[in-house]
Amino acid sequence: MTAPDSPSVASSKRRDGSHAVENAGRGPVDQLENSLDPELQKLAAGWTEPHLLDLERLSPTELTTILDTASFFKDATDNCKRKTDYLQGVTCANLFFENSTRTRNSFSLAARRLGSDTVEFTSSGSSLSKGETFIDTAKVIEAMNVDTVIVRHSTPGAPHQLAKNLDCSVINAGDGPHEHPTQALLDMMTIREHRGDIAGLTVALVGDISHSRTARSNIWGLKSLGAHVIVCGPSTLVSKQWEELGVEVAYSLDAILPRCDVLNLLRIQFERQATRPFPSVREYALLYAMNRERMSRAKGDILIMAPGPINRGVEVTPDVADGPHSVILDQVTNGIAVRMAVLWLVHGAGRRADTPSQNG
Repeated sequence: MTAPDSPSVASSKRRDGSHAVENAGRGPVDQLENSLDPELQKLAAGWTEPHLLDLERLSPTELTTILDTASFFKDATDNCKRKTDYLQGVTCANLFFENSTRTRNSFSLAARRLGSDTVEFTSSGSSLSKGETFIDTAKVIEAMNVDTVIVRHSTPGAPHQLAKNLDCSVINAGDGPHEHPTQALLDMMTIREHRGDIAGLTVALVGDISHSRTARSNIWGLKSLGAHVIVCGPSTLVSKQWEELGVEVAYSLDAILPRCDVLNLLRIQFERQATRPFPSVREYALLYAMNRERMSRAKGDILIMAPGPINRGVEVTPDVADGPHSVILDQVTNGIAVRMAVLWLVHGAGRRADTPSQNG
Protein backbone atom coordinates (compact mmCIF):
# COMPACT_ATOMS: atom_id res chain seq x y z
CA MET A 1 0.00 0.00 0.00
CA THR A 2 1.45 3.35 -1.08
CA ALA A 3 2.07 5.78 1.76
CA PRO A 4 0.32 9.18 1.66
CA ASP A 5 3.64 10.94 1.06
CA SER A 6 4.67 8.54 -1.72
CA PRO A 7 6.35 10.25 -4.70
CA SER A 8 3.89 8.52 -7.06
CA VAL A 9 0.48 9.19 -5.49
CA ALA A 10 -0.76 11.74 -2.98
CA SER A 11 -4.32 12.10 -1.72
CA SER A 12 -5.99 14.92 0.17
CA LYS A 13 -9.51 15.07 1.55
CA ARG A 14 -11.65 18.06 0.66
CA ARG A 15 -14.18 19.65 3.01
CA ASP A 16 -17.09 18.27 0.98
CA GLY A 17 -15.89 14.71 1.62
CA SER A 18 -14.43 14.13 -1.84
CA HIS A 19 -10.83 13.20 -2.48
CA ALA A 20 -8.32 14.73 -4.85
CA VAL A 21 -5.61 12.43 -6.15
CA GLU A 22 -2.34 13.79 -7.48
CA ASN A 23 0.45 12.11 -9.34
CA ALA A 24 3.49 13.97 -8.14
CA GLY A 25 5.48 12.98 -11.21
CA ARG A 26 2.91 14.33 -13.68
CA GLY A 27 1.15 17.05 -11.69
CA PRO A 28 -2.56 17.24 -10.79
CA VAL A 29 -4.91 14.75 -12.39
CA ASP A 30 -8.68 14.60 -12.60
CA GLN A 31 -10.58 14.65 -9.32
CA LEU A 32 -11.59 11.25 -7.96
CA GLU A 33 -14.50 11.36 -5.59
CA ASN A 34 -15.50 8.91 -2.91
CA SER A 35 -18.93 7.40 -2.40
CA LEU A 36 -20.44 10.91 -2.06
CA ASP A 37 -20.06 11.26 -5.83
CA PRO A 38 -23.62 11.55 -7.26
CA GLU A 39 -22.94 8.98 -9.96
CA LEU A 40 -21.63 6.47 -7.44
CA GLN A 41 -24.58 7.15 -5.14
CA LYS A 42 -26.92 6.30 -8.00
CA LEU A 43 -25.00 3.14 -8.81
CA ALA A 44 -24.94 2.04 -5.17
CA ALA A 45 -28.72 2.32 -5.06
CA GLY A 46 -28.95 -0.44 -7.66
CA TRP A 47 -27.07 -2.98 -5.52
CA THR A 48 -28.18 -4.39 -2.15
CA GLU A 49 -26.33 -7.71 -1.85
CA PRO A 50 -23.38 -8.07 0.58
CA HIS A 51 -22.05 -11.01 -1.49
CA LEU A 52 -21.47 -11.96 -5.12
CA LEU A 53 -21.92 -15.73 -5.30
CA ASP A 54 -23.26 -16.33 -8.81
CA LEU A 55 -24.90 -14.64 -11.79
CA GLU A 56 -27.82 -17.06 -12.02
CA ARG A 57 -29.90 -15.08 -9.54
CA LEU A 58 -28.95 -11.57 -10.62
CA SER A 59 -31.46 -9.36 -12.40
CA PRO A 60 -30.63 -7.37 -15.55
CA THR A 61 -30.63 -4.23 -13.38
CA GLU A 62 -28.08 -5.72 -10.97
CA LEU A 63 -25.85 -6.90 -13.82
CA THR A 64 -26.01 -3.48 -15.43
CA THR A 65 -25.20 -1.81 -12.12
CA ILE A 66 -21.98 -3.83 -11.84
CA LEU A 67 -21.00 -3.09 -15.44
CA ASP A 68 -21.76 0.63 -15.09
CA THR A 69 -19.79 0.78 -11.84
CA ALA A 70 -16.87 -1.00 -13.51
CA SER A 71 -16.90 1.58 -16.31
CA PHE A 72 -16.91 4.37 -13.71
CA PHE A 73 -13.88 2.95 -11.91
CA LYS A 74 -12.03 2.22 -15.15
CA ASP A 75 -12.36 5.88 -16.12
CA ALA A 76 -11.67 7.15 -12.60
CA THR A 77 -8.42 5.20 -12.35
CA ASP A 78 -7.12 6.05 -15.83
CA ASN A 79 -7.69 2.63 -17.36
CA CYS A 80 -7.14 0.81 -14.05
CA LYS A 81 -3.64 2.27 -13.53
CA ARG A 82 -4.03 4.80 -10.70
CA LYS A 83 -4.57 4.25 -7.02
CA THR A 84 -7.53 5.81 -5.21
CA ASP A 85 -8.95 5.67 -1.69
CA TYR A 86 -12.51 4.50 -2.30
CA LEU A 87 -11.90 1.50 0.01
CA GLN A 88 -9.23 2.98 2.26
CA GLY A 89 -9.27 1.21 5.62
CA VAL A 90 -10.90 -1.93 4.17
CA THR A 91 -9.13 -5.30 4.19
CA CYS A 92 -9.74 -7.93 1.50
CA ALA A 93 -8.53 -11.51 1.75
CA ASN A 94 -7.82 -13.82 -1.19
CA LEU A 95 -8.61 -17.39 -0.10
CA PHE A 96 -7.54 -19.53 -3.04
CA PHE A 97 -7.77 -23.29 -2.65
CA GLU A 98 -7.01 -23.81 -6.37
CA ASN A 99 -4.20 -22.48 -8.53
CA SER A 100 -4.74 -19.09 -10.12
CA THR A 101 -2.66 -16.42 -11.81
CA ARG A 102 -5.04 -14.01 -13.53
CA THR A 103 -7.94 -13.99 -11.10
CA ARG A 104 -5.88 -13.77 -7.91
CA ASN A 105 -3.63 -11.01 -9.22
CA SER A 106 -6.58 -9.16 -10.72
CA PHE A 107 -8.47 -9.13 -7.42
CA SER A 108 -5.33 -8.05 -5.56
CA LEU A 109 -4.71 -5.19 -7.97
CA ALA A 110 -8.37 -4.17 -7.89
CA ALA A 111 -8.32 -3.97 -4.10
CA ARG A 112 -5.09 -1.96 -4.08
CA ARG A 113 -6.33 0.40 -6.78
CA LEU A 114 -9.19 1.22 -4.39
CA GLY A 115 -6.81 1.76 -1.47
CA SER A 116 -7.61 -1.51 0.32
CA ASP A 117 -5.19 -3.70 2.23
CA THR A 118 -4.93 -7.32 1.06
CA VAL A 119 -4.27 -10.66 2.71
CA GLU A 120 -3.04 -13.54 0.54
CA PHE A 121 -3.86 -17.13 1.49
CA THR A 122 -2.88 -20.34 -0.28
CA SER A 123 -3.93 -23.78 0.87
CA SER A 124 -0.48 -25.33 0.39
CA GLY A 125 1.36 -25.25 3.68
CA SER A 126 -1.67 -23.92 5.56
CA SER A 127 -3.39 -25.33 8.64
CA LEU A 128 -5.66 -27.35 6.33
CA SER A 129 -2.82 -29.86 6.16
CA LYS A 130 -3.10 -30.16 9.95
CA GLY A 131 -6.79 -31.04 9.86
CA GLU A 132 -8.41 -27.60 10.06
CA THR A 133 -11.69 -27.38 8.15
CA PHE A 134 -12.39 -25.05 5.25
CA ILE A 135 -14.93 -23.09 7.31
CA ASP A 136 -12.63 -22.78 10.34
CA THR A 137 -9.78 -21.55 8.15
CA ALA A 138 -12.05 -18.87 6.72
CA LYS A 139 -13.25 -17.86 10.18
CA VAL A 140 -9.64 -17.48 11.34
CA ILE A 141 -8.93 -15.17 8.40
CA GLU A 142 -12.11 -13.20 9.07
CA ALA A 143 -11.10 -12.78 12.73
CA MET A 144 -8.11 -10.77 11.50
CA ASN A 145 -10.62 -7.96 10.88
CA VAL A 146 -11.12 -8.83 7.22
CA ASP A 147 -14.05 -7.08 5.52
CA THR A 148 -14.28 -9.12 2.30
CA VAL A 149 -13.26 -12.67 1.46
CA ILE A 150 -12.59 -13.66 -2.16
CA VAL A 151 -12.69 -17.43 -2.45
CA ARG A 152 -11.77 -19.97 -5.10
CA HIS A 153 -12.46 -23.62 -4.37
CA SER A 154 -12.78 -26.86 -6.31
CA THR A 155 -16.12 -27.69 -4.69
CA PRO A 156 -19.28 -26.20 -6.22
CA GLY A 157 -21.16 -24.15 -3.64
CA ALA A 158 -18.15 -23.51 -1.38
CA PRO A 159 -18.59 -19.69 -1.50
CA HIS A 160 -22.27 -20.11 -0.62
CA GLN A 161 -21.26 -22.09 2.47
CA LEU A 162 -18.85 -19.34 3.51
CA ALA A 163 -21.56 -16.70 3.10
CA LYS A 164 -23.71 -18.65 5.56
CA ASN A 165 -20.92 -18.96 8.12
CA LEU A 166 -19.09 -15.61 7.93
CA ASP A 167 -20.20 -12.10 8.82
CA CYS A 168 -18.06 -10.43 6.15
CA SER A 169 -18.79 -10.14 2.43
CA VAL A 170 -17.97 -13.14 0.23
CA ILE A 171 -17.08 -13.03 -3.48
CA ASN A 172 -16.97 -16.17 -5.62
CA ALA A 173 -13.74 -16.33 -7.63
CA GLY A 174 -14.65 -19.71 -9.10
CA ASP A 175 -16.18 -22.78 -7.44
CA GLY A 176 -15.29 -25.93 -9.35
CA PRO A 177 -17.26 -26.22 -12.59
CA HIS A 178 -20.19 -24.24 -11.15
CA GLU A 179 -19.68 -20.49 -11.73
CA HIS A 180 -17.07 -17.78 -12.20
CA PRO A 181 -19.11 -14.57 -11.89
CA THR A 182 -16.42 -11.93 -12.34
CA GLN A 183 -15.00 -13.67 -15.44
CA ALA A 184 -18.39 -13.49 -17.14
CA LEU A 185 -18.83 -9.89 -16.02
CA LEU A 186 -15.51 -8.84 -17.52
CA ASP A 187 -16.43 -10.69 -20.71
CA MET A 188 -19.72 -8.78 -20.88
CA MET A 189 -18.00 -5.48 -20.12
CA THR A 190 -15.59 -6.09 -23.00
CA ILE A 191 -18.43 -6.92 -25.39
CA ARG A 192 -20.34 -3.83 -24.30
CA GLU A 193 -17.31 -1.58 -24.82
CA HIS A 194 -16.78 -2.81 -28.38
CA ARG A 195 -20.32 -3.47 -29.53
CA GLY A 196 -22.53 -1.26 -27.36
CA ASP A 197 -25.73 -3.00 -26.32
CA ILE A 198 -25.44 -6.73 -25.65
CA ALA A 199 -29.10 -7.34 -26.47
CA GLY A 200 -29.57 -8.93 -29.89
CA LEU A 201 -25.98 -10.15 -30.28
CA THR A 202 -25.16 -13.78 -31.02
CA VAL A 203 -22.41 -15.01 -28.72
CA ALA A 204 -20.87 -18.48 -29.12
CA LEU A 205 -19.05 -20.21 -26.29
CA VAL A 206 -16.76 -22.74 -27.97
CA GLY A 207 -14.87 -25.59 -26.34
CA ASP A 208 -15.09 -27.46 -23.05
CA ILE A 209 -18.58 -26.43 -21.96
CA SER A 210 -19.25 -29.31 -19.57
CA HIS A 211 -16.38 -28.42 -17.21
CA SER A 212 -16.50 -24.64 -17.65
CA ARG A 213 -17.63 -22.37 -14.82
CA THR A 214 -16.99 -19.47 -17.19
CA ALA A 215 -19.55 -20.90 -19.64
CA ARG A 216 -22.22 -21.21 -16.95
CA SER A 217 -21.78 -17.67 -15.68
CA ASN A 218 -21.68 -16.29 -19.23
CA ILE A 219 -24.89 -18.10 -20.10
CA TRP A 220 -26.76 -16.60 -17.15
CA GLY A 221 -25.39 -13.10 -17.65
CA LEU A 222 -25.62 -12.89 -21.44
CA LYS A 223 -29.13 -14.33 -21.60
CA SER A 224 -30.28 -11.96 -18.88
CA LEU A 225 -29.03 -9.01 -20.95
CA GLY A 226 -30.72 -10.23 -24.12
CA ALA A 227 -28.03 -12.04 -26.11
CA HIS A 228 -28.57 -15.23 -28.10
CA VAL A 229 -26.11 -17.77 -26.72
CA ILE A 230 -24.72 -20.78 -28.59
CA VAL A 231 -22.63 -23.47 -26.90
CA CYS A 232 -20.45 -25.33 -29.36
CA GLY A 233 -17.94 -28.15 -29.12
CA PRO A 234 -17.54 -31.93 -29.34
CA SER A 235 -20.59 -33.92 -28.25
CA THR A 236 -18.50 -35.38 -25.42
CA LEU A 237 -18.17 -31.86 -23.96
CA VAL A 238 -21.50 -30.31 -24.98
CA SER A 239 -24.62 -32.13 -23.89
CA LYS A 240 -28.00 -31.48 -25.47
CA GLN A 241 -29.21 -30.83 -21.91
CA TRP A 242 -27.73 -27.34 -22.17
CA GLU A 243 -30.81 -26.49 -24.20
CA GLU A 244 -32.76 -26.58 -20.93
CA LEU A 245 -30.99 -23.31 -20.03
CA GLY A 246 -32.38 -21.66 -23.14
CA VAL A 247 -29.23 -21.79 -25.25
CA GLU A 248 -28.59 -23.21 -28.71
CA VAL A 249 -26.42 -26.32 -28.85
CA ALA A 250 -24.15 -26.84 -31.87
CA TYR A 251 -21.43 -29.30 -32.76
CA SER A 252 -19.99 -27.60 -35.84
CA LEU A 253 -18.15 -24.30 -35.49
CA ASP A 254 -18.15 -23.85 -39.25
CA ALA A 255 -21.96 -24.10 -39.35
CA ILE A 256 -22.58 -21.36 -36.79
CA LEU A 257 -19.62 -19.09 -37.57
CA PRO A 258 -21.34 -16.77 -40.10
CA ARG A 259 -24.02 -15.88 -37.51
CA CYS A 260 -21.70 -15.06 -34.62
CA ASP A 261 -20.94 -11.56 -33.38
CA VAL A 262 -18.66 -12.82 -30.61
CA LEU A 263 -16.65 -16.02 -30.13
CA ASN A 264 -15.49 -16.87 -26.63
CA LEU A 265 -12.92 -19.66 -26.96
CA LEU A 266 -12.76 -21.83 -23.84
CA ARG A 267 -9.76 -23.90 -22.83
CA ILE A 268 -10.00 -27.70 -22.80
CA GLN A 269 -9.72 -28.53 -19.08
CA PHE A 270 -7.88 -31.82 -19.17
CA GLU A 271 -7.24 -31.58 -15.41
CA ARG A 272 -10.97 -31.99 -14.70
CA GLN A 273 -11.45 -34.97 -17.04
CA ALA A 274 -11.08 -38.66 -16.22
CA THR A 275 -10.76 -39.64 -19.89
CA ARG A 276 -9.76 -37.74 -23.04
CA PRO A 277 -12.97 -36.43 -24.68
CA PHE A 278 -11.65 -36.60 -28.27
CA PRO A 279 -9.06 -38.66 -30.15
CA SER A 280 -6.33 -36.00 -30.30
CA VAL A 281 -5.60 -32.32 -29.74
CA ARG A 282 -4.80 -32.08 -33.44
CA GLU A 283 -8.29 -33.26 -34.36
CA TYR A 284 -9.88 -30.80 -31.92
CA ALA A 285 -7.89 -27.93 -33.43
CA LEU A 286 -8.88 -29.00 -36.93
CA LEU A 287 -12.59 -28.82 -36.03
CA TYR A 288 -12.78 -26.02 -33.47
CA ALA A 289 -9.67 -23.81 -33.47
CA MET A 290 -10.21 -20.26 -34.69
CA ASN A 291 -7.67 -19.74 -37.46
CA ARG A 292 -7.03 -17.42 -40.40
CA GLU A 293 -9.18 -19.44 -42.80
CA ARG A 294 -12.17 -19.38 -40.45
CA MET A 295 -11.68 -15.65 -39.86
CA SER A 296 -12.16 -15.11 -43.60
CA ARG A 297 -15.66 -16.61 -43.28
CA ALA A 298 -16.64 -14.75 -40.10
CA LYS A 299 -18.38 -11.39 -39.79
CA GLY A 300 -16.11 -8.44 -40.49
CA ASP A 301 -16.52 -7.06 -36.96
CA ILE A 302 -16.45 -10.33 -35.03
CA LEU A 303 -14.85 -10.22 -31.57
CA ILE A 304 -12.46 -12.99 -30.52
CA MET A 305 -12.34 -13.58 -26.79
CA ALA A 306 -10.74 -16.13 -24.46
CA PRO A 307 -10.80 -16.27 -20.66
CA GLY A 308 -7.27 -17.62 -20.53
CA PRO A 309 -4.96 -19.23 -20.21
CA ILE A 310 -5.04 -19.71 -23.97
CA ASN A 311 -3.44 -22.71 -25.66
CA ARG A 312 -2.07 -21.34 -28.92
CA GLY A 313 -2.68 -23.72 -31.75
CA VAL A 314 -5.45 -25.56 -29.89
CA GLU A 315 -8.35 -23.15 -29.32
CA VAL A 316 -6.90 -20.34 -31.41
CA THR A 317 -3.93 -19.80 -33.69
CA PRO A 318 -1.34 -17.13 -32.79
CA ASP A 319 -2.24 -14.85 -35.71
CA VAL A 320 -5.88 -14.72 -34.56
CA ALA A 321 -5.05 -14.40 -30.85
CA ASP A 322 -2.81 -11.42 -31.63
CA GLY A 323 -4.88 -10.06 -34.51
CA PRO A 324 -7.12 -6.98 -34.82
CA HIS A 325 -10.30 -8.83 -33.86
CA SER A 326 -8.84 -10.15 -30.60
CA VAL A 327 -9.91 -8.40 -27.39
CA ILE A 328 -8.20 -10.89 -25.07
CA LEU A 329 -5.95 -8.32 -23.40
CA ASP A 330 -8.89 -5.91 -23.07
CA GLN A 331 -10.58 -8.64 -21.04
CA VAL A 332 -7.63 -8.71 -18.66
CA THR A 333 -7.76 -4.95 -18.06
CA ASN A 334 -11.52 -5.03 -17.67
CA GLY A 335 -11.11 -7.78 -15.09
CA ILE A 336 -9.53 -5.24 -12.75
CA ALA A 337 -12.35 -2.76 -13.40
CA VAL A 338 -15.08 -5.34 -12.79
CA ARG A 339 -13.44 -6.53 -9.61
CA MET A 340 -13.07 -2.98 -8.34
CA ALA A 341 -16.79 -2.55 -8.94
CA VAL A 342 -17.72 -5.77 -7.16
CA LEU A 343 -15.46 -5.07 -4.17
CA TRP A 344 -16.90 -1.57 -3.78
CA LEU A 345 -20.53 -2.61 -4.23
CA VAL A 346 -20.53 -5.59 -1.86
CA HIS A 347 -18.65 -3.64 0.79
CA GLY A 348 -21.15 -0.81 0.62
CA ALA A 349 -24.11 -3.18 0.76
CA GLY A 350 -22.60 -5.08 3.68
CA ARG A 351 -21.94 -1.86 5.55
CA ARG A 352 -25.51 -0.69 5.03
CA ALA A 353 -26.80 -4.06 6.24
CA ASP A 354 -24.77 -3.68 9.44
CA THR A 355 -26.12 -0.19 10.13
CA PRO A 356 -29.19 -0.21 12.40
CA SER A 357 -32.25 1.36 10.86
CA GLN A 358 -33.28 4.73 12.23
CA ASN A 359 -36.82 3.40 12.27
CA GLY A 360 -35.83 0.62 14.61
